[in-house]
Amino acid sequence: MTAVLSPLLPGGTRVLVTGGARGIGRAVADAFAAQGARICILDRDAVPDAPAGWLCVAGNVAEEAEVEAAFAAMDAAWGGVDVALANAGFAMNTPTIDLPVAAWRRIVDVNLTGAFLTAQAAGRRMLRDGAGLILFTSSLYGTVGGADRAGYCATKAAVANLARALACEWGLRGVRVNALAPGYTETAMVTDLVAQGRLDRDRLTARAPLRRLVRPEEVAALACFLASPAASAITGAVLAVDAGWNANGGP
Repeated sequence: MTAVLSPLLPGGTRVLVTGGARGIGRAVADAFAAQGARICILDRDAVPDAPAGWLCVAGNVAEEAEVEAAFAAMDAAWGGVDVALANAGFAMNTPTIDLPVAAWRRIVDVNLTGAFLTAQAAGRRMLRDGAGLILFTSSLYGTVGGADRAGYCATKAAVANLARALACEWGLRGVRVNALAPGYTETAMVTDLVAQGRLDRDRLTARAPLRRLVRPEEVAALACFLASPAASAITGAVLAVDAGWNANGGP
């Protein structure tokens, strides 16, 4: 009889999410918590509605000491980390010739350096323990270009390839590394941009074969699956959750 691997998390899974105060990060944290995981949020913003038992650490993902402080809090409370999602991100839609160098550096610091520091701190612990999963939040713009998004596209592509590189480096030592590539997602930020007229919902959904935006909980469901025994052979993958947006090359 063929073995059946569980798509459910092991009990008490220890999970860190950067940028987990809202949006996709919060949806991921909530989804893991619903399966009994222990949650640590690293975010510059407070999480006033965090459930009892969550660790919430204020910090900047681009600062090594502040990232390390979040992992140290997990060490003290739970003895380590099983899953780390480097989700914190920053975007600025500006014509490239007008993009200040300071803004470029902030995009790189948050999106790429923050992901690297999170993976490095998680990796030290997971390699010690011989097991673990690191996830990065890339984007559909990690595989396609977009006008006025040079910094975002460049860093999200880099994050996707960082996942591949670390998967190759750490696989034999029990650590898996993957990237999530969400499409346009129904977060408060996107909803606000639509309300302001800065994004056209109809235009965005017209390209997606499912003709809709992605829901945050759909991205979260993939993250939880990747942390389950059923995904134990998945590493080095960049997985789209975009309602088919990136697959559609037609008009």
